[in-house]
Amino acid sequence: MNPWGPLASRFGTERPRRLLALDGGGIRGVLTLEILAEIEKQLRELTGGSESFRLSDFFDYIGGTSTGAIMAAGLARGMSVTELLEFYVEVGPQMFDKERLLRRYRNLYKSEPLEAQLKKTFGEGTNLFPEHLRCLLLVVTRNHSTDSPWPISSNPLAKYNDSSRPDCNLKIPLWQIVRASTAAPIFFPPEVVEWEEGNPEKSFVFVDGGVTPYNNPAFLLYRMATLAPYRLGWKTGEKNLMLVSVGTGAAPATDADVLSPSKNALSNLAGLPSALMYGASVDQDINCRSVGRCVYGAPIDREIGDLIPRDGQDSRIPLSEDLGRHFLYARYNADLSAAGLAQLGLQGVDPARVQSLDSIDAIDDLRKVGRQVAREVWMRDFEPFLR
Repeated sequence: MNPWGPLASRFGTERPRRLLALDGGGIRGVLTLEILAEIEKQLRELTGGSESFRLSDFFDYIGGTSTGAIMAAGLARGMSVTELLEFYVEVGPQMFDKERLLRRYRNLYKSEPLEAQLKKTFGEGTNLFPEHLRCLLLVVTRNHSTDSPWPISSNPLAKYNDSSRPDCNLKIPLWQIVRASTAAPIFFPPEVVEWEEGNPEKSFVFVDGGVTPYNNPAFLLYRMATLAPYRLGWKTGEKNLMLVSVGTGAAPATDADVLSPSKNALSNLAGLPSALMYGASVDQDINCRSVGRCVYGAPIDREIGDLIPRDGQDSRIPLSEDLGRHFLYARYNADLSAAGLAQLGLQGVDPARVQSLDSIDAIDDLRKVGRQVAREVWMRDFEPFLR
């Protein structure tokens, strides 16, 4: 039996491949979705204009961490970006439903509302087998029991996705894998997953994938698509592989009062996930721009710039000149600092509100930010992959 099932015609042959990676970042996922809406619109127009077009029709492998895992799972299931935006606007207030005061010493929010909505949206019996997805899916989690990142893929060729294994990854419910990826420490309680029925040694505690180095999963997605141990072995090269990475907005946190006696451990710890997400995101972005060929991305810093290849006259080198990089790459994200928002023409948006992972009352502003960033999207940067 072909392990690809109903996806055999798509994945059983060798051809250029397209990857999409989505960062973690809580409710800031609505910013990501506004950027994805523009990507979906442009690709629909460039590939025939069908209203039934979905990003899963174009991208072969979609990966996400935390809130990015929710979006990645929805897209891989065949949801439109509009449907996902409706999900976030409707369910966002439930996702960040305050715990009772006496329980907030363990976590700030309840997991039950999100769990119920994930089951409703993805289907309680949906798992990672090919018949449930329209493209490959990667969800980044962290196994707290083994103290290690666990990227879980729907690739049916992968070692731990062999359907004959009692602990086959593909058998785990999709909703539960996504819930595991979104279990941000302090914010949400962990998720316990029984990996092999009846075997207590295969029950693990999971926390948010954002507290791994892969809150931005772009470079990880590239590795899992190309390295031999993952058994996909997709060809690298500027004409063989493209990767689009979309963030949830970022701004380095500066806190001159971090050692102040008025600040307790809990208030400092609550900011730790954001700090980890920011640092990991920048590092993964640099990796992608170094190994891949960047066609779009804001400057990293004043020393290395944007790493878009240019000639001696500082003109961009045309894509017709192959530079031997492993893939074409674009990074879309927003600078949520006061200066970054002003550059987007959004001086009226409060940086503190949109930087928070749980600012339900900032959804409208986050969408405004996403729409402004989306104006920079130009899918013709990937012309070789549009044919």
